[in-house]
Amino acid sequence: MTEISLPIADTLRDRARAALGSRNLILVGLMGAGKSSVGRIVALQLGIPFVDTDLEIERVSRMTIPELFAAYGEEEFRALETRVIRRLLRHGPRVVSTGGGAFINERTRHHLKQGGLSVWLKADLDVLWDRVNKRDNRPLLKTENPRQTLENLMISRYPIYAEADLTVQSRDVRKEQMAKEILAAIVDPADESRENDQ
Repeated sequence: MTEISLPIADTLRDRARAALGSRNLILVGLMGAGKSSVGRIVALQLGIPFVDTDLEIERVSRMTIPELFAAYGEEEFRALETRVIRRLLRHGPRVVSTGGGAFINERTRHHLKQGGLSVWLKADLDVLWDRVNKRDNRPLLKTENPRQTLENLMISRYPIYAEADLTVQSRDVRKEQMAKEILAAIVDPADESRENDQ
C-alpha cells in the first residue's frame, strides 16, 4: 500500500487559506477594533474578496449608518443588517467585516455562526477610545459621556463576542502584524497565547 503525500503549504498565508477552505472569515468586535482596516489586509493576503457589511448596508439603502439610525432607529437598522449579512454569507470564501452590533443581535449571530469562521478582535478600552474619539460618525457614541458609553458597550458585549470561534487581541501594532496574527489563529486555533500576548 503506497502512502499518498499531500503538498505542504510553505507560507502562513497558504496554510491559512487551506485551513479556511470555502468558509467565510467573519470579523466581529466593537467599533474601533480594526475589523475593516485589518480585514482588507487579511483578504488581500488570502487572495479572497473583502466586504464591509456597514458599507454594503449603506450601498443598498442609499443612506449612511447615522442617517439610518436617525430615520428608522436601531431596531429597524438591525433588521436590515441581518438581511444584508444573510445574503452576503451565501457566497464564500471572503473576509466579512461586521458592524459592532451585528454579532450581538441573536438572529444575526446565528447566521454569522453558520456562515463561516468568526474571529473576535478584542481590544482594551484605551485602544478603542483612542481610535474612535477622532471621528464623529458613531451613532451609539452620541451621548453625554461617550467614553463611558463605550465602556458600557464593552461590559455588555464582550461576553457575547467571546462566543466567536477565535479571539485575537487588537492593540497598537501595525495592521500587517494584526493580519498575520489572524492568519496564525486560522492555522492554529488552539494557540491561546495570542490573546494574552500584549
